[in-house]
Amino acid sequence: MASKVLRAAVLAAGLLVAQGAQAQSYVRADCQGLVGVSPNRYDTPEHERWYKRFWTGQCDHLMLCVPGSPNWNDIVGKLLVKGGPSERAALLPKACRLGQLIGLEWSREKNVRKINTADLKAFNTALENTPDTLDGVAKVEASARAKLAGSR
Repeated sequence: MASKVLRAAVLAAGLLVAQGAQAQSYVRADCQGLVGVSPNRYDTPEHERWYKRFWTGQCDHLMLCVPGSPNWNDIVGKLLVKGGPSERAALLPKACRLGQLIGLEWSREKNVRKINTADLKAFNTALENTPDTLDGVAKVEASARAKLAGSR
């Protein structure tokens, strides 16, 4: 009996992991293990679709959506090239988690979110213009966290 319960629990856990991995399939492969998967993180199904837009640039029938770049998958790639091989191990998890932090907030309803499209543009400019890639990511993260801590 205990064996059947254990087997059922393992199967259920495996299905949850598979569903989570599938839900994050739009996140670049090297970021997938670094951004947490939580089924309760989205306010609405549209929030999840905007979050996907943030990572991929694909609109998926979203109203008033402009597809393309920049999107976070591309930004992570540019940061890794800019940082070079010597910074990759430190930079990749920071860039992926920063994308999750910013993207989850930006993709929320306009009247709720604390990070808007103008902020995304400013963050991207800061990442492009800061010579030290790790420093640029740290500064953008600090700015994003300050916005999240402040009131609307």
